[in-house]
Amino acid sequence: MSLSRRQLGLAAGVSLLATPRIGHGQAALPRVKYQVDWAFQGPNAFMLFGRQRNFFRDAGIDIQIDRGFGSGRVPIDVAGGAYEIAQADINPVIKFIAENPNAGLVVVGVFGDRSLLCATVRAEGPIRTPKDFEGRTLAAPDSDAGRQIFPAFARAAGFDASKVNWLTVRPELREPMLVQGRAEGITRAATSTGMSLKALGMDWPQQRILWYRDFGLPLYGTCWLTTRDYARRNPELVRAVVRGGIRSLQAAYADPAACIAGLKAAEPLTDVAIEAERQEVSFREQIASPHVTANGLSSVVPSRFQLGLAAVEEAYGMTPKLKPEDVYTDAFLPPTAERRLVA
Repeated sequence: MSLSRRQLGLAAGVSLLATPRIGHGQAALPRVKYQVDWAFQGPNAFMLFGRQRNFFRDAGIDIQIDRGFGSGRVPIDVAGGAYEIAQADINPVIKFIAENPNAGLVVVGVFGDRSLLCATVRAEGPIRTPKDFEGRTLAAPDSDAGRQIFPAFARAAGFDASKVNWLTVRPELREPMLVQGRAEGITRAATSTGMSLKALGMDWPQQRILWYRDFGLPLYGTCWLTTRDYARRNPELVRAVVRGGIRSLQAAYADPAACIAGLKAAEPLTDVAIEAERQEVSFREQIASPHVTANGLSSVVPSRFQLGLAAVEEAYGMTPKLKPEDVYTDAFLPPTAERRLVA
Protein backbone atom coordinates (compact mmCIF):
# COMPACT_ATOMS: atom_id res chain seq x y z
CA MET A 1 0.00 0.00 0.00
CA SER A 2 1.27 3.48 -0.86
CA LEU A 3 1.67 6.20 1.70
CA SER A 4 -0.11 9.54 2.11
CA ARG A 5 -0.69 11.77 -0.88
CA ARG A 6 -2.37 14.54 1.05
CA GLN A 7 0.48 16.50 2.60
CA LEU A 8 2.81 17.28 -0.21
CA GLY A 9 2.77 18.92 -3.50
CA LEU A 10 6.43 18.57 -4.12
CA ALA A 11 8.81 19.20 -6.92
CA ALA A 12 12.38 18.72 -7.74
CA GLY A 13 15.45 19.79 -9.51
CA VAL A 14 18.40 18.36 -11.21
CA SER A 15 21.93 19.65 -12.07
CA LEU A 16 23.41 19.38 -15.55
CA LEU A 17 26.23 18.05 -17.66
CA ALA A 18 24.77 19.04 -21.00
CA THR A 19 21.98 21.25 -22.26
CA PRO A 20 19.69 19.87 -24.97
CA ARG A 21 19.31 22.05 -28.04
CA ILE A 22 16.18 24.11 -28.44
CA GLY A 23 14.95 24.59 -31.97
CA HIS A 24 14.40 28.05 -33.47
CA GLY A 25 11.20 29.52 -32.11
CA GLN A 26 10.75 26.69 -29.59
CA ALA A 27 10.18 27.69 -25.96
CA ALA A 28 12.89 26.58 -23.53
CA LEU A 29 11.88 23.86 -21.09
CA PRO A 30 11.98 24.54 -17.34
CA ARG A 31 15.40 23.73 -15.91
CA VAL A 32 15.93 21.44 -12.94
CA LYS A 33 19.22 21.03 -11.05
CA TYR A 34 19.86 17.43 -10.00
CA GLN A 35 22.63 15.74 -8.02
CA VAL A 36 23.55 12.06 -7.93
CA ASP A 37 24.96 10.58 -4.76
CA TRP A 38 28.60 10.12 -5.75
CA ALA A 39 30.94 10.26 -8.73
CA PHE A 40 29.37 8.98 -11.95
CA GLN A 41 29.48 5.19 -11.75
CA GLY A 42 27.46 2.18 -12.85
CA PRO A 43 24.75 2.40 -10.13
CA ASN A 44 23.84 6.03 -10.93
CA ALA A 45 24.59 5.95 -14.69
CA PHE A 46 20.90 5.49 -15.47
CA MET A 47 20.28 9.22 -14.98
CA LEU A 48 22.84 10.17 -17.63
CA PHE A 49 21.44 7.42 -19.86
CA GLY A 50 17.92 8.79 -19.51
CA ARG A 51 19.07 12.27 -20.39
CA GLN A 52 20.86 10.94 -23.45
CA ARG A 53 17.63 9.17 -24.46
CA ASN A 54 15.63 12.41 -23.98
CA PHE A 55 13.39 10.84 -21.33
CA PHE A 56 13.46 14.01 -19.24
CA ARG A 57 12.73 16.24 -22.22
CA ASP A 58 9.82 13.93 -23.02
CA ALA A 59 8.62 14.55 -19.44
CA GLY A 60 8.87 18.30 -20.02
CA ILE A 61 12.10 19.38 -18.34
CA ASP A 62 15.68 20.33 -19.14
CA ILE A 63 17.72 18.46 -16.54
CA GLN A 64 21.20 19.32 -15.31
CA ILE A 65 22.92 16.35 -13.64
CA ASP A 66 25.95 16.82 -11.39
CA ARG A 67 28.05 14.36 -9.43
CA GLY A 68 27.65 14.15 -5.66
CA PHE A 69 30.01 13.74 -2.72
CA GLY A 70 28.29 11.10 -0.62
CA SER A 71 24.79 10.48 0.66
CA GLY A 72 25.52 12.34 3.88
CA ARG A 73 26.26 15.52 1.93
CA VAL A 74 23.26 15.30 -0.43
CA PRO A 75 20.51 16.37 2.02
CA ILE A 76 22.65 19.33 3.08
CA ASP A 77 22.98 20.44 -0.54
CA VAL A 78 19.27 20.05 -1.24
CA ALA A 79 18.17 21.77 1.97
CA GLY A 80 20.60 24.61 1.24
CA GLY A 81 19.23 25.14 -2.26
CA ALA A 82 22.29 24.05 -4.25
CA TYR A 83 20.13 21.37 -5.88
CA GLU A 84 16.40 21.09 -6.34
CA ILE A 85 16.15 17.33 -6.36
CA ALA A 86 18.73 14.60 -5.80
CA GLN A 87 19.32 10.97 -5.01
CA ALA A 88 20.93 9.50 -1.90
CA ASP A 89 20.88 6.54 0.44
CA ILE A 90 17.69 7.04 2.42
CA ASN A 91 19.20 6.35 5.83
CA PRO A 92 21.40 9.50 6.08
CA VAL A 93 18.40 11.39 4.70
CA ILE A 94 16.24 10.09 7.55
CA LYS A 95 18.93 11.14 10.02
CA PHE A 96 19.04 14.64 8.52
CA ILE A 97 15.25 15.00 8.63
CA ALA A 98 15.14 13.86 12.26
CA GLU A 99 17.84 16.35 13.24
CA ASN A 100 16.60 19.21 11.04
CA PRO A 101 12.79 19.08 10.99
CA ASN A 102 12.55 22.68 9.83
CA ALA A 103 14.66 22.03 6.71
CA GLY A 104 11.57 20.69 4.99
CA LEU A 105 13.12 17.75 3.16
CA VAL A 106 10.88 15.02 1.79
CA VAL A 107 11.48 11.73 -0.06
CA VAL A 108 9.44 11.50 -3.28
CA GLY A 109 10.48 8.05 -4.49
CA VAL A 110 12.39 5.02 -3.21
CA PHE A 111 14.03 3.01 -5.97
CA GLY A 112 16.40 1.09 -3.69
CA ASP A 113 14.04 -1.54 -2.30
CA ARG A 114 16.83 -3.21 -0.34
CA SER A 115 19.73 -1.59 1.49
CA LEU A 116 23.27 -2.32 0.31
CA LEU A 117 24.68 -1.80 3.82
CA CYS A 118 26.63 -4.77 5.08
CA ALA A 119 29.68 -6.01 6.96
CA THR A 120 32.25 -7.84 4.86
CA VAL A 121 34.78 -10.36 6.16
CA ARG A 122 37.10 -12.98 4.70
CA ALA A 123 35.16 -16.00 3.46
CA GLU A 124 37.67 -18.39 5.04
CA GLY A 125 37.87 -16.43 8.30
CA PRO A 126 36.34 -17.10 11.73
CA ILE A 127 33.39 -14.69 11.34
CA ARG A 128 30.50 -16.70 9.93
CA THR A 129 27.50 -15.26 11.80
CA PRO A 130 26.78 -11.85 13.36
CA LYS A 131 27.43 -13.25 16.85
CA ASP A 132 31.02 -13.90 15.76
CA PHE A 133 31.66 -10.15 15.57
CA GLU A 134 31.95 -10.05 19.35
CA GLY A 135 35.61 -9.61 20.30
CA ARG A 136 36.64 -8.88 16.71
CA THR A 137 38.12 -5.75 15.11
CA LEU A 138 36.36 -3.89 12.29
CA ALA A 139 37.60 -0.92 10.26
CA ALA A 140 35.62 1.99 8.82
CA PRO A 141 35.51 5.78 8.90
CA ASP A 142 33.37 7.34 11.64
CA SER A 143 31.11 8.78 8.94
CA ASP A 144 30.41 5.43 7.27
CA ALA A 145 26.67 4.68 7.21
CA GLY A 146 27.36 0.97 7.69
CA ARG A 147 29.31 1.69 10.85
CA GLN A 148 26.76 4.16 12.14
CA ILE A 149 23.89 1.73 11.61
CA PHE A 150 25.91 -1.19 13.05
CA PRO A 151 24.39 -0.91 16.58
CA ALA A 152 20.91 -1.30 15.10
CA PHE A 153 22.16 -4.30 13.11
CA ALA A 154 23.57 -5.78 16.33
CA ARG A 155 20.28 -5.37 18.18
CA ALA A 156 18.33 -6.92 15.32
CA ALA A 157 20.81 -9.80 14.93
CA GLY A 158 21.12 -10.45 18.66
CA PHE A 159 24.73 -9.71 19.53
CA ASP A 160 26.51 -7.17 21.72
CA ALA A 161 27.88 -4.26 19.67
CA SER A 162 29.87 -2.99 22.67
CA LYS A 163 32.10 -6.06 22.34
CA VAL A 164 33.20 -5.04 18.83
CA ASN A 165 36.46 -3.11 18.46
CA TRP A 166 36.64 -0.37 15.83
CA LEU A 167 39.58 1.07 13.93
CA THR A 168 38.76 4.50 12.54
CA VAL A 169 40.39 4.82 9.12
CA ARG A 170 40.22 7.02 6.05
CA PRO A 171 37.85 5.67 3.37
CA GLU A 172 40.65 4.68 1.00
CA LEU A 173 42.30 2.55 3.71
CA ARG A 174 39.23 0.53 4.66
CA GLU A 175 39.49 -2.31 2.11
CA PRO A 176 43.31 -2.59 2.34
CA MET A 177 42.93 -3.10 6.10
CA LEU A 178 40.86 -6.24 5.47
CA VAL A 179 43.08 -7.52 2.66
CA GLN A 180 46.21 -7.03 4.79
CA GLY A 181 44.64 -8.74 7.80
CA ARG A 182 44.86 -5.63 9.96
CA ALA A 183 41.09 -5.74 10.45
CA GLU A 184 38.76 -8.72 10.55
CA GLY A 185 35.86 -6.95 8.89
CA ILE A 186 34.73 -3.70 7.28
CA THR A 187 31.40 -1.95 6.78
CA ARG A 188 30.09 -0.09 3.74
CA ALA A 189 27.68 -0.51 0.82
CA ALA A 190 28.51 -3.70 -1.05
CA THR A 191 28.72 -2.02 -4.46
CA SER A 192 31.73 -0.14 -3.10
CA THR A 193 33.43 -2.69 -0.83
CA GLY A 194 32.94 -5.64 -3.17
CA MET A 195 34.50 -3.94 -6.18
CA SER A 196 37.30 -2.32 -4.17
CA LEU A 197 38.24 -5.64 -2.57
CA LYS A 198 38.16 -7.34 -5.96
CA ALA A 199 40.56 -4.71 -7.33
CA LEU A 200 42.91 -5.54 -4.43
CA GLY A 201 42.89 -9.25 -5.24
CA MET A 202 40.08 -10.42 -2.94
CA ASP A 203 37.41 -11.45 -5.44
CA TRP A 204 33.74 -12.02 -4.59
CA PRO A 205 34.14 -15.73 -3.66
CA GLN A 206 36.77 -14.72 -1.10
CA GLN A 207 34.36 -12.30 0.57
CA ARG A 208 31.64 -13.20 3.06
CA ILE A 209 28.99 -10.48 3.01
CA LEU A 210 26.67 -10.23 5.98
CA TRP A 211 23.81 -8.10 4.72
CA TYR A 212 22.07 -6.17 7.49
CA ARG A 213 18.75 -6.89 5.77
CA ASP A 214 19.21 -10.64 6.27
CA PHE A 215 19.30 -10.25 10.05
CA GLY A 216 16.14 -8.36 10.90
CA LEU A 217 17.02 -4.86 9.63
CA PRO A 218 14.86 -4.30 6.51
CA LEU A 219 16.19 -0.88 5.54
CA TYR A 220 15.41 0.74 2.21
CA GLY A 221 18.17 1.94 -0.12
CA THR A 222 18.51 4.84 -2.55
CA CYS A 223 15.78 7.47 -2.82
CA TRP A 224 14.85 10.71 -4.56
CA LEU A 225 14.48 13.77 -2.33
CA THR A 226 13.57 17.41 -2.58
CA THR A 227 12.16 20.10 -0.29
CA ARG A 228 8.50 20.43 0.54
CA ASP A 229 8.59 24.07 -0.48
CA TYR A 230 10.04 23.35 -3.92
CA ALA A 231 7.61 20.51 -4.46
CA ARG A 232 4.64 22.62 -3.41
CA ARG A 233 5.65 25.36 -5.84
CA ASN A 234 6.69 23.02 -8.68
CA PRO A 235 4.70 19.77 -8.45
CA GLU A 236 4.87 19.07 -12.18
CA LEU A 237 8.64 19.41 -12.21
CA VAL A 238 8.96 16.90 -9.39
CA ARG A 239 6.66 14.51 -11.23
CA ALA A 240 8.73 14.95 -14.37
CA VAL A 241 12.00 14.12 -12.60
CA VAL A 242 10.56 11.04 -10.90
CA ARG A 243 8.84 9.86 -14.08
CA GLY A 244 12.01 10.41 -16.13
CA GLY A 245 14.15 8.74 -13.47
CA ILE A 246 11.93 5.65 -13.36
CA ARG A 247 11.88 5.43 -17.15
CA SER A 248 15.69 5.73 -17.12
CA LEU A 249 16.02 2.94 -14.57
CA GLN A 250 13.75 0.72 -16.63
CA ALA A 251 15.78 1.37 -19.78
CA ALA A 252 19.08 0.69 -17.99
CA TYR A 253 17.71 -2.53 -16.53
CA ALA A 254 16.53 -3.67 -19.96
CA ASP A 255 19.81 -2.73 -21.69
CA PRO A 256 22.61 -2.40 -19.12
CA ALA A 257 25.37 -2.46 -21.73
CA ALA A 258 23.90 0.56 -23.52
CA CYS A 259 23.64 2.38 -20.19
CA ILE A 260 27.33 1.80 -19.43
CA ALA A 261 28.21 2.86 -22.99
CA GLY A 262 26.36 6.08 -22.24
CA LEU A 263 28.37 6.49 -19.05
CA LYS A 264 31.56 6.01 -21.04
CA ALA A 265 30.44 8.67 -23.53
CA ALA A 266 29.84 11.15 -20.70
CA GLU A 267 32.89 10.14 -18.65
CA PRO A 268 35.68 8.95 -21.03
CA LEU A 269 37.86 7.59 -18.20
CA THR A 270 35.18 5.08 -17.17
CA ASP A 271 36.40 1.49 -16.76
CA VAL A 272 33.56 -0.25 -18.59
CA ALA A 273 34.10 -3.70 -17.06
CA ILE A 274 34.19 -2.40 -13.49
CA GLU A 275 31.19 -0.12 -13.85
CA ALA A 276 29.15 -2.77 -15.66
CA GLU A 277 29.71 -5.13 -12.75
CA ARG A 278 28.98 -2.42 -10.20
CA GLN A 279 25.72 -1.65 -12.00
CA GLU A 280 24.79 -5.34 -12.10
CA VAL A 281 25.35 -5.70 -8.35
CA SER A 282 23.21 -2.62 -7.66
CA PHE A 283 20.32 -3.93 -9.74
CA ARG A 284 20.55 -7.45 -8.34
CA GLU A 285 21.04 -6.60 -4.69
CA GLN A 286 19.24 -3.27 -4.27
CA ILE A 287 16.71 -2.48 -6.98
CA ALA A 288 15.26 -5.59 -8.64
CA SER A 289 13.98 -7.32 -5.50
CA PRO A 290 11.11 -9.85 -5.56
CA HIS A 291 8.89 -7.15 -4.06
CA VAL A 292 9.70 -4.73 -6.89
CA THR A 293 9.24 -7.46 -9.50
CA ALA A 294 5.76 -8.07 -8.13
CA ASN A 295 4.72 -4.51 -7.29
CA GLY A 296 6.88 -2.04 -9.22
CA LEU A 297 9.46 0.56 -8.19
CA SER A 298 8.79 2.65 -5.07
CA SER A 299 6.03 0.35 -3.81
CA VAL A 300 6.78 1.33 -0.23
CA VAL A 301 5.26 -0.74 2.60
CA PRO A 302 4.39 1.64 5.48
CA SER A 303 5.02 -0.89 8.27
CA ARG A 304 8.45 -1.73 6.89
CA PHE A 305 9.23 1.96 6.37
CA GLN A 306 8.37 2.59 10.04
CA LEU A 307 10.81 -0.14 11.14
CA GLY A 308 13.54 1.57 9.12
CA LEU A 309 12.78 4.95 10.66
CA ALA A 310 12.98 3.54 14.18
CA ALA A 311 16.23 1.69 13.41
CA VAL A 312 17.91 4.84 12.09
CA GLU A 313 16.74 6.99 15.01
CA GLU A 314 17.88 4.35 17.49
CA ALA A 315 21.25 3.95 15.78
CA TYR A 316 21.94 7.67 16.16
CA GLY A 317 20.70 7.86 19.75
CA MET A 318 17.50 9.76 18.93
CA THR A 319 14.12 9.40 20.56
CA PRO A 320 11.91 7.62 18.01
CA LYS A 321 9.31 10.09 16.76
CA LEU A 322 9.22 10.07 12.95
CA LYS A 323 6.28 8.61 11.07
CA PRO A 324 6.39 7.57 7.41
CA GLU A 325 4.36 10.60 6.34
CA ASP A 326 6.99 12.86 7.96
CA VAL A 327 9.57 11.57 5.51
CA TYR A 328 7.92 10.13 2.40
CA THR A 329 5.10 10.81 -0.04
CA ASP A 330 3.97 8.86 -3.09
CA ALA A 331 2.13 11.90 -4.51
CA PHE A 332 4.59 12.36 -7.38
CA LEU A 333 4.84 8.78 -8.60
CA PRO A 334 3.47 7.64 -11.96
CA PRO A 335 0.84 4.86 -11.90
CA THR A 336 1.97 1.42 -10.75
CA ALA A 337 1.70 0.04 -14.28
CA GLU A 338 4.41 2.49 -15.37
CA ARG A 339 6.80 1.43 -12.59
CA ARG A 340 7.43 -2.19 -13.59
CA LEU A 341 10.94 -3.52 -14.28
CA VAL A 342 11.22 -5.68 -17.40
CA ALA A 343 14.55 -7.12 -18.48
